[in-house]
Amino acid sequence: MTTLTSATDTLTRDALAVLQPGFTGTTAPDWVLRRVDEGLASVALFGRNVQTPEQVTALTTQLRAEREDLLVAIDEEGGDVTRLEVRTGSSFPGNLALGYVDDVDLTRAVAQELGRRLAECGVDLNWAPSADINSNPDNPIIGVRAFGADTQLVARHTAAYIEGLQASGVAACTKHFPGHGDTAVDSHHAMPRIDVDLETLHARELVPFRAAVEAGSKCVMSAHILLPALDADRPGTVSPRILTGLLREELGYDGLIVTDAVEMRAIAGTYGIERGSVLAIAAGADALCVGGGLEDDGTVLRLRDALVAAVRNGELPEERLADAAARVRALASWTRAAKGAGSEPGAAAQEGIAAGSGIGLVAARRAVRVTGSAEPLTAPAYVASFTSASNIAVGDETPWGVAAELDRLVPGTRTGTYDGETEEPAGAVVRAAGERRIVVVVRDAHRHAWMGEALDALVARRPDTVVVEMGVPQAPARGALHIATHGAARVCGQAAAEIIARGGTED
Repeated sequence: MTTLTSATDTLTRDALAVLQPGFTGTTAPDWVLRRVDEGLASVALFGRNVQTPEQVTALTTQLRAEREDLLVAIDEEGGDVTRLEVRTGSSFPGNLALGYVDDVDLTRAVAQELGRRLAECGVDLNWAPSADINSNPDNPIIGVRAFGADTQLVARHTAAYIEGLQASGVAACTKHFPGHGDTAVDSHHAMPRIDVDLETLHARELVPFRAAVEAGSKCVMSAHILLPALDADRPGTVSPRILTGLLREELGYDGLIVTDAVEMRAIAGTYGIERGSVLAIAAGADALCVGGGLEDDGTVLRLRDALVAAVRNGELPEERLADAAARVRALASWTRAAKGAGSEPGAAAQEGIAAGSGIGLVAARRAVRVTGSAEPLTAPAYVASFTSASNIAVGDETPWGVAAELDRLVPGTRTGTYDGETEEPAGAVVRAAGERRIVVVVRDAHRHAWMGEALDALVARRPDTVVVEMGVPQAPARGALHIATHGAARVCGQAAAEIIARGGTED
């Protein structure tokens, strides 16, 4: 009887150990502390858990009072996807900006400074970088989150980012394996499908992940994507052929494999989160991300119980669950050991970049591409923001644009927001602007026909219009001055505002 109780306890603890759940609140709820005590080995932080760095530090301290080796994960890519600065915008440009500069030392230094700030807050696993290749410019979910569309460029910057982040003592999580770039569907909403042959996958999608393995990425995140060339029946997250056969055996990866969020519709709508979670662990995943949308104790218990039941009914080998839990604990051990090593001089120090420096703004300024010219602003401008629905990864809490930064430089700047439902947006902007210089801010204008039409009409009426593209600069440059920032982080807006205020000239 004693043996049976012990085995049950071990099984339950292992089932809890493979979960990486989120929760609500800026302090840890009682249920989270209770599950940590029972064996939960990881938690995930989202924007809803963040107010200030000091508050996050207090939160992680509270959590680790229950379990010293608890893994605290976050989705902090920098750029458009930020949790630490969810209400202000990021101090770091995202991947596309870094890829445009194409200076691997800069990428390494930015990642290390970002990691240093995470480590100071008690975060030790970052679900970044994105190693996806933005081969489909109409991709609704990757875009500026990718380093670019060139395979070798993405590979070298993925490796540099991993090296920089892990030099700070924070584990990198390279995503979204085996590649989310060539999709036209957001896996938050439905199941994407990539219909390319094996030769293309190996020559394109898999190259950055091979670089990530070689760079020592401590974690890889799976994608909820169907790739018939690899597995005609199952998407990556629940495919043994992809997670075990390809990633583990062919690419030789021995670190932690974590799923993308299991409540995303590509998994939840196909299998349900309980069965999807069991299939993922059976396929070779070691940890289950959950909590971006489901952040309650009931969800954790449902997944725990589903895993335990799957072991007991023979669907999930107990050894597979035990191996997954052991890999989670091993990563936690690495992060504890790396905390001291992360304080040693690394890439950023070698580049002469002090801790707490403005390396993010330095990078954002270098990432700006200017076409055309304009005179300096001698009076406040009118900023028209052309907006579309935010994707779920970015969210709609994080501010973006140039209006706030331009108002700081040229007080009195006014702004207005326009979308695809606005009647004759060009005329509306002209009327609202009056005599002011017009600055139009867009993201991914090439993906929204109404934006292109409105820009053409506006520039025809006001040729001195300045256009700032803060997404993928795929559309033709319009306006007297066109500024491509390669991302919508706060520092990208600041870099653009500086050019507008002082007057810009083509590079």
